[in-house]
Order: sequence, then C-alpha cells, then structure tokens
Amino acid sequence: MSQKIITILGENIEPGKSYELDFDVAKLHTASSIDVPIIIERSKKPGPTVLFTAGIHGDEVNGVEIVRQLIAKGINKPKSGTVICIPVINIFGFINLSREFPDGRDLNRVFPGLKNGSLASRVAYKLVNDVLTEVDFVIDFHTGGSGRFNAPQVRIAKNSSKLDALAKTFGAPFVLYASNLKKSFRSTAYKAHIPMLLYEGGKSNHIDDNVTNTGVNGAKRVLHGLGMLNSKFKVSKPKKESVFITASKWQRANFSGMFKASVAISTKVENDDIIGNITDPYGKFNHFVRANSSGYIINVNESPIVYQGDALFHITSKLKNQ
Repeated sequence: MSQKIITILGENIEPGKSYELDFDVAKLHTASSIDVPIIIERSKKPGPTVLFTAGIHGDEVNGVEIVRQLIAKGINKPKSGTVICIPVINIFGFINLSREFPDGRDLNRVFPGLKNGSLASRVAYKLVNDVLTEVDFVIDFHTGGSGRFNAPQVRIAKNSSKLDALAKTFGAPFVLYASNLKKSFRSTAYKAHIPMLLYEGGKSNHIDDNVTNTGVNGAKRVLHGLGMLNSKFKVSKPKKESVFITASKWQRANFSGMFKASVAISTKVENDDIIGNITDPYGKFNHFVRANSSGYIINVNESPIVYQGDALFHITSKLKNQ
C-alpha cells in the first residue's frame, strides 16, 4: 500500500494531487456526449486506496446523495492514501431515474463485463479493468426497490473476518449476511480479494436524511479506521452496536387491498404483534397483519395498494451468536 503512481482509466495518478476523470463509455442516442466524473483525491502520505460508488441502479438516488456529500464536505480528501469517488455509475439510468440501462439490462448482473459486449457490459468491464485493479477497499451505496423502504444496513458475505471488522467499523444499525449474487459488482470484487461493503438504505427515487447521515457517518468511520480521515472531521460512535443478521424472511400479504404498516422501520417485534392492516376501499373489510415471527423489521412495503402474495415486511429470524 505504498503511495506510488497508480493508473486509472489509462491516466497516471500521482500522490498529493487531485483529479477529475471522465468515465466515457458511449454517447446518448442524440449523439450528445455524456461524461461520468470520477473524482480522485490523493495524499502524499502512503495508505490504502478506497473506492466509493453509487448509482449502479439509476433510480437509487439516496446512494448518489451520500457520495455527493462525501465530496462536497471534503471527506474524500484523505490525510493518507487515496479516495476515489464515482457518484453515478449508471448515468444512463440516472438521467431517466430508471433502474436499468437503456437496453433493459441490470448493470449489477453483468459483471465483470465484456469489452465488446452490451452497453451495460462495457461499463462493467471498464469499471473492473480500469478502476478496480488499483483499489484496496470498496463501499458501494444502494437503496431498496420502488415502494420498499430498507432500514440502513450493510450486506457482506459470510466467513470473512476482514469484512466482519469493516462492517462493525462502519456502524450501520444492521449487518446482513447475504450471498454474493452471480455477476454482481460485489461478487467480482470478492473474487479479486477486494473487501466490499454494500450499503442499503431507503427506497428508490427518494432521499432520506437518516439513511444519508448513516451512510456518510459510516464512510467517515471506515476512513478513520484506516488512518485516512482528515483530522478536522469528527467521528461519532453509533448509537447502538450493529445487529448481525444470519437469517431473515419476508412476510407476505394474505389478502389484496389497501395497505398501511403500523410499525416503524428497524422496530423489534414479537410473534403475533399487530404490524399493519389491509382494508378494502369500501369500508367493509379490515384485516390486521400480525407478525408471524419475532425479530427486527428491516424492510417495509410503503405501497398503499398490495395484492395477495406481495412482500410486506422483511423480518430477521436469526442473529449472530443467537
């Protein structure tokens, strides 16, 4: 981890300097150029290289806001090592607030990509081969899907003491052990032996202050733990220790109708607690949704209309050392 010249997108990046490079893959269909800025800050002092990414899915704007704040506040300017920020990877989806690329592909399912493949595959290939090769740690910021609000949480693979320690340092309320999805960015980094924390919080097309603050504070803690955070920034301790989750399950709707949750995200519930209700538009039907297990609620469906079988709540079912 000596502070030497590194190469990003074919350009030599020298210690003690700031760079803004263009992650240029393709033009819009209007022939207009489209630039994805990569912001790089290097200290003269040796240290690790940390990559912050967001916007792999174009509608996950809360992650974009977290990385934006890291840059705007100067948190990305390290006292040692190197910080690379890519606030929006899927700029094509971000323009339209769409999860996928224009060709309908999910960028997070085409890694490590192909040099001459689909548009999404080319972006993945360039990210892996022209950026990731110089990186020691990655924090990738995501959000929940449309209408489903995720409690702030970090997702990591099992059986990695390095990831466990990194997640504990980040300090999100929950750490969920989740398998690396095939052809995902996280899976590719794992195979390259590059530790990655995947942060999930909130929902798509929405910015939530608590989710944002948790992500920014977590990033500061990780940089501080690596000896990289500028001394002008204060590091706060998490209000509570992270809850490590080894198993969880979705509770689904037994009826179709108008839905309203009656418990807040991150609440710990007991089996048979009333956690919501489903009604019809005519005032003739009211079904109380009761928890079918005890645990923490880490995702809530915020859609006002649900159908039988829709996922309503994601509830933890087993915690580490439980």
